[in-house]
Amino acid sequence: MSLESLSVADSLEAVDRDEWNALAGEQPFVRHEFLSALLESGSAAAATGWRPQFLLLRRAGALAGAMPLFAKTHSYGEYVFDWAWADAHERNGVEYYPKLLCAVPFTPVRGQRILGQGEPLIRAALEMAKGYSSLHVLFSNEAESLEQHGLLLRRTVQFHWRNEGYADFEAFLSRLTHARRKNIRQERRRVRDAGVTLKVLEGDAITPAHWEFFNRCYRRTYAEHRSSPYLNLDFFLRIGRALPQNMVLVLAEREARPIAASLLIRDSKTLYGRYWGAIEHVPLLHFECCYYSPIEFAILKKIRVFEGGAQGEHKIFRGLLPVETLSAHWLAHPRFSRAVEQFLEREGAGIARYVNELADHSPFKEQPQEK
Repeated sequence: MSLESLSVADSLEAVDRDEWNALAGEQPFVRHEFLSALLESGSAAAATGWRPQFLLLRRAGALAGAMPLFAKTHSYGEYVFDWAWADAHERNGVEYYPKLLCAVPFTPVRGQRILGQGEPLIRAALEMAKGYSSLHVLFSNEAESLEQHGLLLRRTVQFHWRNEGYADFEAFLSRLTHARRKNIRQERRRVRDAGVTLKVLEGDAITPAHWEFFNRCYRRTYAEHRSSPYLNLDFFLRIGRALPQNMVLVLAEREARPIAASLLIRDSKTLYGRYWGAIEHVPLLHFECCYYSPIEFAILKKIRVFEGGAQGEHKIFRGLLPVETLSAHWLAHPRFSRAVEQFLEREGAGIARYVNELADHSPFKEQPQEK
């Protein structure tokens, strides 16, 4: 009788939180509370095109591994874009959806995607994927293991800031070129001169009223881009209650009235920029809420890395440098798999050139060479 078993769960309700979190480690996005908030708020659910198919590995009854898998009927909320692959399938009479996706919904953050014992989970996920068009593992730290199992790697670029042991924000600025240092000081001064004050709230200091205001800002940002928000107030309230130690809210006020906010999520080593919004336009306030105040907070708390997220070359001028992230893909149809492999080779070469070009625009002063 085998002591090892694999099963698929359509929720986390029957999965012990402590067992799951023992595998997930510190990063908040793959913890039981965060994923449960996504599911139970309806933000990521079958009704919205995210049907949970969580793969669970048990040994002697104890949870030994897990993968947060979803059967997806679209490609929204992923941040690794495969719309062209879907179109190619459809044009050739091959269904692309549903596909099998291993990811944290709406969260382009690097980290664990295969929790615990990896090898049996990867094999089981590939076996499951035979009933779908493809398997995609996004922003994964397990890229090398996945490539060894025949998945194709895809590179994307994000912008991250690193704490070099700065004593304060001025010490960080002193490492920048004169032009960049002057520009940041001017931008921060213009926000102050507009009568805006900033405060950073953590944990239980973020009240339900703060979450309601932030949700209002978040939804307005999507409306301004003529798009529909993925998340809802119930989700924000849930993570605020379940993971207060990970929550950071930058609140902008003018005349003692809140006008903008940015949400960041943290662990002991990394600060993750997530969402922002404003109900009143103030020039340059976005940079203050989303970059400068978070960097200042990271320095104060001795956090090593601030991940500013995907896209936005303007971030490099504010001290966030390009970093490659990896996702892995398996396609069932051999002809499409070969075509995607060729595409990824070309795209990967382009990404490498792009990162090299960006390095030429580093805002940091050249450090003297040691003799």
